[in-house]
Amino acid sequence: MSFVLSFLSEITFGQIPSEIKLKTGDFIFQDLDCGPLCDAIEQVTTSFGGRHFSHIGLVYVQKDSIFIIEAIGKDVQLTPLKIFLKRTPNPMLVGRVKKQYASIAKTAVTYALEEKGVPYDDEFIYNNKKYYCSELIYDAFKKANAGKDFFTLQPMTFKQPGSDQFFPVWIQYYAKLGIPIPESEPGINPGGISTSPYIEILNP
Repeated sequence: MSFVLSFLSEITFGQIPSEIKLKTGDFIFQDLDCGPLCDAIEQVTTSFGGRHFSHIGLVYVQKDSIFIIEAIGKDVQLTPLKIFLKRTPNPMLVGRVKKQYASIAKTAVTYALEEKGVPYDDEFIYNNKKYYCSELIYDAFKKANAGKDFFTLQPMTFKQPGSDQFFPVWIQYYAKLGIPIPESEPGINPGGISTSPYIEILNP
């Protein structure tokens, strides 16, 4: 099977329109079904078009191969597109920086690639020498933008919407880590990136 036919098959499986030609620096937003943790994240974040996203990866095209740079599992890693798309049958959105920021996106990919092997930030605390998915992208674009924010950090919340009570799953999660819940600490999530004025969604 030719590369083109194989690529279209991969895109179809992941519910991304086949007419979208991915470019280095594109974003793919995923709604992962990882249980109560993903549900809690999605309930307190706003995403493009009212969608629910719990993960984001950065596209890296190398010759005839397409990879996703992502912080997932144990560390920052380079994942083949086919594996990334098979992670969930849920529809995915593709984002791309607006034309005037294309050079920043390419440079951000270079920075992100240099972070391969950095441990996953299971504490969700900014600037602790570890990365969760959207934190990696935030830092990569900040570095590419001469140290200035490209995306924006916001106070995080781990509380149930309209309540002062933490989600039970977060209480259990941070109890196991042995650290306080980082309520109101600065952070970023896939939904926040999806609504940035600097990007366009290619399959709204």
